[in-house]
Amino acid sequence: MNRTASDRGRDRDGEGRARSARPRDGLGRPLPYGAEGVPRQPEGVVRTPEETLCEAQRLLDAGMPFHAHEVFEDAWKSGPESERDLWQGLAQLAVGLTHAARGNTAGGARLLRRGADRLADGPGSVRAAAAYGIDAGGLVAWARELADRASGGSRAEGADAGGAADGGGGTDSGGGTVAAGGAHPAAMVDPVAVDAAAEAPRLRLDQV
Repeated sequence: MNRTASDRGRDRDGEGRARSARPRDGLGRPLPYGAEGVPRQPEGVVRTPEETLCEAQRLLDAGMPFHAHEVFEDAWKSGPESERDLWQGLAQLAVGLTHAARGNTAGGARLLRRGADRLADGPGSVRAAAAYGIDAGGLVAWARELADRASGGSRAEGADAGGAADGGGGTDSGGGTVAAGGAHPAAMVDPVAVDAAAEAPRLRLDQV
């Protein structure tokens, strides 16, 4: 394989794909080399929808939404096209919670809202969610409420958060907020800290 100057020294997996080998914490933040981190989820695992939901819920309950989003990514990459919006929407919720817990409340709020919109309006999302017993309505309400609370009631427009849950390979990062309903910024409360484990949503109707 030919390597460019920019490739030299980059971490790569066994097939030569770029992949950071730096250890990460429970929210996916890189730690110094040599530090003890939380193992990443293996990529490309094909699971049944039931297995996906069980594993993702376990990770969410453990306060590791970053790792849960990787499980959802495997589902949308390996599953049928008709279910793409469902699994992408769930991945966006997980990575939105990740960034809100990291302190990036504006970017996290935007991803939570985008994931909620995808679950509510994405072609096939409602049908696929019903087939797997997913509480789509509850998750949409949870995400929108948490987004408003975490961002102090502001609307995060153009605030991207990073990750790989948006469409073909990039979630959002950036900045800028607009008050919800046109509210003056002075009327908004301060963003609040988010505890990932305490805010973990229930994915299934039978868990509500």
